[in-house]
Amino acid sequence: MKIIILADEAAAVSCAARTLTDKVRAKPTAVLGLATGETMIALYRTILEISTTEPLSFSEISTFNLDEYVGLPFGHSASYRTYMQNYLFSHADFDPALTHFLAGDAKDLVLESSRYEQLIIDVGGIDLQLLGLGENGHIGFNEPSSSLASRTRIKTLTKTTLEANKINFKNIDKMPLCSLTMGVGTILDSRQCLLLATGSRKAPAVAQMVEGPVTATCPASALQLHPNTLVILDDQAARDLKMRDYYEYVHSGVSNVT
Repeated sequence: MKIIILADEAAAVSCAARTLTDKVRAKPTAVLGLATGETMIALYRTILEISTTEPLSFSEISTFNLDEYVGLPFGHSASYRTYMQNYLFSHADFDPALTHFLAGDAKDLVLESSRYEQLIIDVGGIDLQLLGLGENGHIGFNEPSSSLASRTRIKTLTKTTLEANKINFKNIDKMPLCSLTMGVGTILDSRQCLLLATGSRKAPAVAQMVEGPVTATCPASALQLHPNTLVILDDQAARDLKMRDYYEYVHSGVSNVT
């Protein structure tokens, strides 16, 4: 796990955007796993800014979104398909046929989960998986207690997650209580993971993820087991890291140790 700590949110977002766009340039047919949430809005805006000022095409890029609320049709204002259209896909040359989503309103959610897993396998796996971090340590909608070997499946959301996401729903009483999500094991199968976390509210979860034990109580800690994970943080998100000086020393270029 490589930890990069930058001065502020703008610098962290810019670094993450460059990492992703560099992957697209290096492999124009790459398969990207994409995340949603407030942190990602700034990231996608920055990616679009780069694409308007530099040669960059997404026309052959395949994408898989991490998760979706159970019961929401694709056109729902709070669905993650709508989110992706609003913040990224409709503003760049993505091929709709290559953008993939979990169908939260599928009649058979177990079958839908299996379909998604198989589709990822059929395209050769995910080259780069983009991740945010929940305040309770979740990645995707893998809430605390999730098996670290879990595959795409139905997951009941915690009260913490529901509270954090209620802003997306006009009527909180109708907010879905469950989701479909890639599993922790599915995420770990990706060839590279890129996690972006900013702000002081994420600091406790960041510390548990990076320096705590690998445990189902903090699903993101499973990234310690991944051979190629890049964690990009701003100053506030990194404030609880006990070995922060070491991470900054390594990133400074003083040492060749990784």
